[in-house]
Amino acid sequence: MVSLSTLKTLLFTVGPLLIPRLITWYRTQKVKAVTAPAPVQPVPGPVSKSLTILFLSAVLALVSTIPYFAPENIFTTTSSRLQTSNDVLFTRLNLARGVSGLTEADSVLRPKIASLDARLLYFTYGPDVLTNCPFCNSDQPSTYFYYALPSIALPHLLHTFALGLATSSAMSGAYGKRWRNVVTIIGMGLAVVECYLFGSYEWKANARAVRPEQYIHFFWRMRVVRGIVIALADVLVAGLLWLSSTNRMFVVPPSAAERMETAMRVLESARAKLQAVGIMRNVVVRDEGLRRKTEAYWRKEGQVMGEVMDEREVVEGMRNALSGRIQVAKVEEDARRYAEGITSFQELQQQQQQVG
Repeated sequence: MVSLSTLKTLLFTVGPLLIPRLITWYRTQKVKAVTAPAPVQPVPGPVSKSLTILFLSAVLALVSTIPYFAPENIFTTTSSRLQTSNDVLFTRLNLARGVSGLTEADSVLRPKIASLDARLLYFTYGPDVLTNCPFCNSDQPSTYFYYALPSIALPHLLHTFALGLATSSAMSGAYGKRWRNVVTIIGMGLAVVECYLFGSYEWKANARAVRPEQYIHFFWRMRVVRGIVIALADVLVAGLLWLSSTNRMFVVPPSAAERMETAMRVLESARAKLQAVGIMRNVVVRDEGLRRKTEAYWRKEGQVMGEVMDEREVVEGMRNALSGRIQVAKVEEDARRYAEGITSFQELQQQQQQVG
């Protein structure tokens, strides 16, 4: 297992190079999110389901670190040393359990931890491996590792499945699809790292300990570390999904084809509305009663607007405009652009009708 001094050396060596790059990368992503054409939006419905899956996965991972769900360590329960004889060890275990007493699994385990090497392997791979492995031998410690591999990899496979489900197209749509490769690397990478730690661990480390409190309970410690790391990975993936789906970071601008398709949908909608307005106008003009109502409306509108223009506030506003307090040139320029936009849209509509 990697020692603490090695981790500190690696951190002080790589940290000054890696941390500034991470800060620069974060600021770049933040600037891209601010300048992106897509506005910040609430969490989409599909992403909410994915976040729920990741939340449940993280909770289950943290619950698995509770000592209640871990296999019993008979040396911790009895506060015994590795050199304690089997008879004394299991007598203490029977007394410590009280009414429940020894079980059938204890009877199977008892002859398998008679030697010191077997007890050292017990601290490394846990009681289930020593109890159930039919071919393991303390003379060949690697056999315990091979037997323990499925149980080591199984939590990570389930975790990878949860990550894949949370980022699937059926669950989160296009928001999670872009992170599929990342979450696959995270899930399988955690499995590879834990298998490496078990395979490279010096299983005789406890042989040098003289007191029970100095023992390294590697198997039980790795259970806790595994649950915390899986929960942190779920939080990381959930953060990526939340940031990208709400357009706060990692915003991918739409392609030219998507922008053209969106523009065409807007134009088609506006064209349909203009056609509806034209039909209504024809109906009003051709019907005599509606035409008289329209003429009466515009006469009334002229009278109302005339009265409005005679009000004191309006007169003062016009006087201010003429005196230069209001930027008349800017207002005229805005009006010109608006009129040009209308005419250009009408020209585009006529061209589409001709092509059609």
